[in-house]
Amino acid sequence: MAQDTTVPKLNFEYWLDKAIEWGQATTLESQKDVCLHLPQLQEFLHQLYETIKHLGPTVAIQQFPLIGQLLGRLCWNPFVIGYDESQKTLMWCLCCLYSSEPQNAVELKANSWIRSLLCHLLSSSKWESNEAETSTFISALGYTSADYYCHLVKNMVVSLVTELRENQCNGLNIQESISASRVNAISIFCVPLITLPDLTPLLETLLLYHGGSSKEILSSEFLEAVNEAFLKKKISLPESTVFSLWLRHLPSLEKATLHLLDQLFSIHLNSLEEVARVIKDSLLPQAASHPAIFRIVNEIFKNALVETDGTPEVMTIIQVFIRLFLQAYQNENKQYKFPLKAYFPYHHQPLVRSLVRHPFELPTTYWSQHVKRISDILKAIVEDTNVSSLTDLFEIWFLVACFREWLDIATEQLLKAAVEPDPVLWLLAFYYCPRNENQQRTQTMVGAQAVYNHLMTLFSCRDLSLEDLEAAVHRVTGVEQCCNQQLTTHLLTNFLLFSSGGHKIAQECIYHITEVTDTSKEVYSLLIRTAYRFNHSGEENQRTVKLMNELLQKFTLKV
Repeated sequence: MAQDTTVPKLNFEYWLDKAIEWGQATTLESQKDVCLHLPQLQEFLHQLYETIKHLGPTVAIQQFPLIGQLLGRLCWNPFVIGYDESQKTLMWCLCCLYSSEPQNAVELKANSWIRSLLCHLLSSSKWESNEAETSTFISALGYTSADYYCHLVKNMVVSLVTELRENQCNGLNIQESISASRVNAISIFCVPLITLPDLTPLLETLLLYHGGSSKEILSSEFLEAVNEAFLKKKISLPESTVFSLWLRHLPSLEKATLHLLDQLFSIHLNSLEEVARVIKDSLLPQAASHPAIFRIVNEIFKNALVETDGTPEVMTIIQVFIRLFLQAYQNENKQYKFPLKAYFPYHHQPLVRSLVRHPFELPTTYWSQHVKRISDILKAIVEDTNVSSLTDLFEIWFLVACFREWLDIATEQLLKAAVEPDPVLWLLAFYYCPRNENQQRTQTMVGAQAVYNHLMTLFSCRDLSLEDLEAAVHRVTGVEQCCNQQLTTHLLTNFLLFSSGGHKIAQECIYHITEVTDTSKEVYSLLIRTAYRFNHSGEENQRTVKLMNELLQKFTLKV
């Protein structure tokens, strides 16, 4: 038997020949030869793992086509898997070959083969000498092999969970402390097995585990795999565990946020209740109770709004997310609640406090007063000479846009003559035209004032026709450009919803406006926001609610 143990690095042919020669080490001669080569074999396996861990299954197999045959033979050699860390390294190598998203039958079969080898390695122990003894032992316990492996995995999970939790409690005891490398190795081992229900307690413990190191000790592959499985609803985790995952791994939080946006864009949403359900199910509003998560998610939404040129769909998503976040924030234990400034650190706090007040927290008789307060605070900030950069102006505008329900209420109060018009018109002019370069905002307000004055002369009329609104419609269609089209559409749509005679011509007028101005998405967004507010405010105006529902049904087919 050859005694030379000087082996070239990653010499697959040499080690494959040895593995074939050794078999399962059933003879004395083969056992001696295995023992002579174990240190070099372990070094080889470690080098192999370091080489393939970043390649991915397909590239690894292309680069090392004999790797499956080699690992498969070594996994069945009791002397190899019983030596030092060889068993663990074999598991690591197998995990590198596992396809998280198999694309064909070959990859599915390879995954099945890897799982069977992992189960075999997990069920192997140093006292086992051959398969016959193991089978006899399992039968004596009254188990089938499948039951035995299932119980073995559960016991292994319980053992690791206990070890990690005890170490967390005794973190200051150096002798009992688990090394960061061991915790990292456990997380890597979990990657191909993440969707196994029996593994969930270990996943939870790992994600809540914090060692003494300032660096992340869990492998990025593990964190990404858990997040992917959670987003695809392949696993279920407690909220606290998911929050811990997103706090310790920023890419997972970013992916979860983008996944939510993709999910909302891929379906047609007929109501804010439906939007709220999808967003709430994502757990992002609840997780945003931690300021770090809130600021990151908010920044992603802000970038999405910029990239889509302020599309109404994104704006609606942001508005609903903010309200759900505030609900979760208010439900937080006061002892552990962060101040609002932690979430909006760079904004004028009196404005923040005014905007975050939910309209339903106030009697409707106080709405006009609150709207005026928001407008006065905002105007003082915007017209301050310190707000000179476009970035600062955009940040202020985005804050107001997050709480758009106050603009809807302001418009309704304006048309019902329940509020002083100038502050509301300025607020609307700022929202639709935040920049005042070349007096743009000032001109927008002048145009809005003209539209408002015209609409108010018709507000009490019970018999209206489209021709009666022609002057306002002309402003929308661009005959008079001094007023922003979207602002005028906002005013006119609210007029049709809340005026005495607007109901009769609402459908005809809104269709005419949206066809000539391409504002159907803005109108639809306004309708579902108003319907949501009415459905949750307890207001008794059944005619308006019925009209909005009819318009929404027709717009669902058109938008």
